[in-house]
Amino acid sequence: MPLPDSYCLTPIGSDRLDDVLRLDVWAFPTERSIDTLREVPSPLSWHRTYGVAQVGDDELLAGFHGAYPLRAYPVPGAEVACGWLTWVGVHPGHRRRGILRGMIEHHFRVCLANGEAISGLMAAETPIYGRFGYGMASTQLSLTIPRGAALRPVLGAAALDVALEEWDAEAHGDLVAAVHRDYARLPEGLGRPGWATRETPEQRTAREADPAALRGGKESLRLLLVRDETDTALAYATFRRTTSWERAGAEGTVHVREAVALTAAAAHRMWSVLLDLDLTSRVQISNLPVDDPIVSLLVDIRPALPDYQDNSWLRIVDLPAALAQRRYAGDVDVVLEVTDAMLPANAGRWRVRAEAWGHAEITPTGDDADLALDIRELGAAHLGAISLSSLAQSGLVEVRSPAALRAASAAWSWPVAAGANWIF
Repeated sequence: MPLPDSYCLTPIGSDRLDDVLRLDVWAFPTERSIDTLREVPSPLSWHRTYGVAQVGDDELLAGFHGAYPLRAYPVPGAEVACGWLTWVGVHPGHRRRGILRGMIEHHFRVCLANGEAISGLMAAETPIYGRFGYGMASTQLSLTIPRGAALRPVLGAAALDVALEEWDAEAHGDLVAAVHRDYARLPEGLGRPGWATRETPEQRTAREADPAALRGGKESLRLLLVRDETDTALAYATFRRTTSWERAGAEGTVHVREAVALTAAAAHRMWSVLLDLDLTSRVQISNLPVDDPIVSLLVDIRPALPDYQDNSWLRIVDLPAALAQRRYAGDVDVVLEVTDAMLPANAGRWRVRAEAWGHAEITPTGDDADLALDIRELGAAHLGAISLSSLAQSGLVEVRSPAALRAASAAWSWPVAAGANWIF
């Protein structure tokens, strides 16, 4: 559906940052002023940002969206191009007029033009994006771990060196970026689907900044580094602390922004330090993959109050390309009957044939379908964390061949849980 006649879509450059921020604070209420937000580095890729304005009045934006042009987005067994949708907003005075749908359709066209077979996003409001074909493809874990929580022993952890430093983007940025990137490819030969790294210069600059306006009353950013005997960085954690003085003494919290380790020993060493900082009572962390090492290292996870939430949402934009890019964890030969109301080229019957741990051959077919599903469910299963069998049990996949469901569920799965550890 095109935009209403009274609106037009136009590219937006960095010179219109104030207009973008003005729309943003209407779409996403905040206590921060535009003057304050202007001083915060923008993560936007300006060549992929677009606004919607009323015809004849392009100063006040009625809508806005951007995309990060990722070129190494991890899917099962591969890194692929992905148009990551972000900063989607409609001014409250212009809602219910088809502006959002018009922007989403435009985003899909741009993705196809740039060879991006998939699009991803993190949803501010989860009910919105399913109707555009996005499926919830991964979940995330939040923990509040009591100080001193017992960890299971890991050989070699005690021998690793630890340094605690004040965050310095110039000194630490490349090191942290390298560890974060390398983690996407572990375990070797598998990798973690959905572990997006800061690919663009704007994303890195914004993520590495530590403006006072975004600290939320906490201290400036701190860094924990774990190194081996060769001085190679094996793990890092970025965090802030808060402390309040109660009758019984200090009640402090370690707010961990990211905690990433390349080895089991480094993970143990990192967490043993985070869980034993003076004047603190707890460690809080969000955006963890559900199988993060800390889940298995904790002797008792119940006091950590595990809480689960949606993480990444995926939309398949070019079905044959997207299904051919990823690898499959089992042999499969299945015919899918797919519906797609927004991108009709994806609709129809497709034969998916692959050998275990290989890429698939995707061909249109007139053969009877084994499974029938909407593009939303195919996107939900794409990172291997949401199983086709669970979607079938929910009535979201029609099973015409139980044997095909068994094979397809195994093939689409992945041994490492999908997830990203930052919101972007």
